[in-house]
Parts: sequence; C-alpha cells; structure tokens
Amino acid sequence: MHIYLKKKILYFQDYKIKCSIGKRGLTSRKSEGDLKTPKGNFNFTLLLYRADRIKNIRTRIKKRKIKKNFGWCDDPSSPCYNKLIHFPFKKSAEKLYLKKNIYDLILVLNFNTRPIIKNKGSAIFLHIATKKFSPTKGCVAIQKKDLTKILPLITKKTKFFIS
Repeated sequence: MHIYLKKKILYFQDYKIKCSIGKRGLTSRKSEGDLKTPKGNFNFTLLLYRADRIKNIRTRIKKRKIKKNFGWCDDPSSPCYNKLIHFPFKKSAEKLYLKKNIYDLILVLNFNTRPIIKNKGSAIFLHIATKKFSPTKGCVAIQKKDLTKILPLITKKTKFFIS
C-alpha cells in the first residue's frame, strides 16, 4: 500500500485527505531549518503517541509512548542529530510532549536516517494538523480523525511518496 502527497492532499486507498506541509513548500534539497518538506519515497519507522490522550491505539508498526522528557535532536553538531533524545539535553532539540495536541500521534518517517547526514534535516513526521492547517516546519500534518482512521492500515512496508 502507498500514500501519495500531491498539492496538500494525501491519497491513500479510497481516502483523499487534506494536509499541511512545510511553510516554504516542498524541496528536493532539504536542509536543517529551511521550513520545507522533503520530496521523496519514505517508510514509517515508528509511532510515538501520548498515552494519556490517545486510548486503544491500533497500529501495525512499532509504537512507543511519549514521555514528558522526550525530544528530537535538531542540532547538526550533536552526535544525537536526528534522533530521539531525553531532556535535560545540552544541544538543540524539539520537545515532543506538548500542551497542544499536534504531537499526540507522530508517525516518524525514515528521512535522513541511514546514514544521517549533518544539516540535511531532521525529524520528518506525519502528525496532527492544527485546526487551521497551519504550515509545519517541514512535516506533513492531517486531522486527528484522519490519522486515526488510516493508522491501522499503515505497515512498515507502506510507502509514503511526497512529490
């Protein structure tokens, strides 16, 4: 099964889902902090979720509960660049445990993972969109109801094509 992203719409099986992308659009040359969503073919490697907000989660990929000290390193000078970290952390990292709900469900894509290339960009997620579908920092975001609907259908073999 495949998911296709074209012009801020995700296509998956019979679903056509509105989404938001990076503030500066799509790119074939992603770099850290450019606010662009990378073009390419990706797989989902992990589901991170807020167990206090999301109950009875159904998924066919590896999952992990988000704890209050979880973050994702976005500092290219760190040996932990583009990896899950735990706070306190001395380098720059994005917090994953937020008051707002955008990170209640996070599907991690295998962008810049094997090998990790410094400054190429970190943490491309499929996560929950804001009510107004505000642009992301480079991720793809959809409504919570849509994400919970497609989540049980996604496997580690599901391809996510961003073009």
